[in-house]
Amino acid sequence: MSLIFDIKRYAINDGPGIRTTIFMKGCPLSCVWCHNPEGLSSRKQKLYTKKKCIGCRTCVENCPQKALTLTPDGIVTDSSLCNLCGTCAEVCPAMAMEISGTEYSIDYLMGEIEKETVFMDRSEGGVTFCGGEPLLHPDMLLELLHRCGELGIHRVVDTTLHAKPETVREVMEHTELFLVDLKHMDSDKHKLYCGVSNELILSNLRMIADAGHEFHIRIPLIEGVNADEDNITHSAAFLASLPWKYHTVNLLLYHDIGKNKHEKLGTVYNPNHYPMATPSEETVQRCKDIFSAYNINVIIRG
Repeated sequence: MSLIFDIKRYAINDGPGIRTTIFMKGCPLSCVWCHNPEGLSSRKQKLYTKKKCIGCRTCVENCPQKALTLTPDGIVTDSSLCNLCGTCAEVCPAMAMEISGTEYSIDYLMGEIEKETVFMDRSEGGVTFCGGEPLLHPDMLLELLHRCGELGIHRVVDTTLHAKPETVREVMEHTELFLVDLKHMDSDKHKLYCGVSNELILSNLRMIADAGHEFHIRIPLIEGVNADEDNITHSAAFLASLPWKYHTVNLLLYHDIGKNKHEKLGTVYNPNHYPMATPSEETVQRCKDIFSAYNINVIIRG
């Protein structure tokens, strides 16, 4: 069974209207700026927020595996003993411990989705399946999409599109909208910053466009990575070549919100120290002008 690391209610940035967003663990990409690093691994993980810890030792005393130690630097977990049972998170009075990754049945998830249908209906919203990468879990995803479709719930899949074309085609038949991030047009740089090349992603995007299916494009705009004139021009030219009705790009201005989550996971944000920064107003305007020259509208999102 697939692991879920979050269920977000009243989401307003994951597709039209008010939505319930289901976050599935596991991703084929490893973007150095990832905002949800707890979604990269398909396995359970423990997060520890040191500044929340009050040093009460409740987790230490209740750990069945005796894997925890209170030190001057906070709680230290012996990973050779910890089995991620979640007892520490359950008993922590300060909520300094969290377990990322829970097994839910499809019936349970559908129950959570159906609770919010009154808000979905009033706002023309629906459900969004996100990650991580939901296409890594085709069986569970397709069953959820099918059952939501039976209830007339609007369905969005937020995806990297780094998946088998046959999976994308099957999911396309059971969803109204794809949300797709276009991270870099240069395949080598895409692999450098995201861990995989981009040929499969671009091929799947063209397949979706050729099928006449609706998709929205988002570009995480990062100074030093992909905000240069050459990449934006290639991005605009590629998108303009697609049979695409929406013709709007959302530029997501870079921020390092993922850094705090890496600290909680005990992992390192941007370990190779690539230069990354929020683009200047001048850079943003240049990008807007380039897309405009290709008759593509731009929405700026901070």
